[in-house]
Amino acid sequence: MKSEGIKIYRKPRLKNPFLILAWPGMGEVAFKSASYLIEKLHAEPAASIDPGKSFYLTGCSVQDGIVSLPDLPESNFYVWKNKSGQNDIVIFLGSAQPDLAGAEEYAGKIIQVARLLKIKTVVNLAAIPQPIEHTQVPAVWFSGTSAAVNAELKKYNLNRLNEGQISGMNGLFLGIAKRAGFEGFCLLGEIPLYTIQIENPRASYAVLEALCRILKLEIDLNPLLEQAQSMEAEINKLMDFLKSGPQSSPIGEDEIERIKKSLGQLTRLPSSVKEKIERLFSQVKTDIGKAAELKLELDKWNVYKEYEDRFLDLFKKNEQSN
Repeated sequence: MKSEGIKIYRKPRLKNPFLILAWPGMGEVAFKSASYLIEKLHAEPAASIDPGKSFYLTGCSVQDGIVSLPDLPESNFYVWKNKSGQNDIVIFLGSAQPDLAGAEEYAGKIIQVARLLKIKTVVNLAAIPQPIEHTQVPAVWFSGTSAAVNAELKKYNLNRLNEGQISGMNGLFLGIAKRAGFEGFCLLGEIPLYTIQIENPRASYAVLEALCRILKLEIDLNPLLEQAQSMEAEINKLMDFLKSGPQSSPIGEDEIERIKKSLGQLTRLPSSVKEKIERLFSQVKTDIGKAAELKLELDKWNVYKEYEDRFLDLFKKNEQSN
């Protein structure tokens, strides 16, 4: 079945299904959590959204000196039938975040599939940067679509997010889904402020551990802890070099800034973020009003210095054209 950019491969009869959604973002917490869930549950493909109207190419790829056009991002649904529990699970995994200018239309397609599969509850996964150190056990925060949802989640000893914003599709979709009549909540895993560009398996572990308790799932999460230990060992080497005081002393703001600049070998921007930044650069060339959004994105990922010359050039070219 194919309708308005949506492909349905199978339409199973589901039992009180939850829809879990994730896109790439800070610490890759959401994306890694959902990917791990799909792998461990052996969830099967059920539907996909055509990327044509939500994504567009911003450049070409070069491999061994040969140029080619990259594939557009994927947006796929996976289904898992729970033989021993009360809730079946549908997982939506987007390999990149769409331009948020078209987010509502994109989200509308997800909602169409959700209604087709009789979804009533949606769960977004996300990260929440906090002034913690990478050796600390990350807490999990939550925010729900209603007081009743929050009261239910309070039973699981999670931290309620009372104020703030959950940015990007990992937060935005929940608000759109609520407006469309769905109940749901977002689980946010803490990550250190100075490591938002580094994949954080420990935060993914924390989010999935909480999700498994809520949905009564039994999944082996130990491989995530093993990955976390390897990552943290590398960060420890850097910390030993940077910290001048005893290891037990807290990390100050100046040290955080030095760490941000010194994580070159471990730090990487998710491809979806790079693509979004390039899209914004293209948009600012014709609409200088988009510059504020671009600056916010660069600051969010602590990469303004890397793009500073290109950013300032946009204003020089704009002045010349006027």
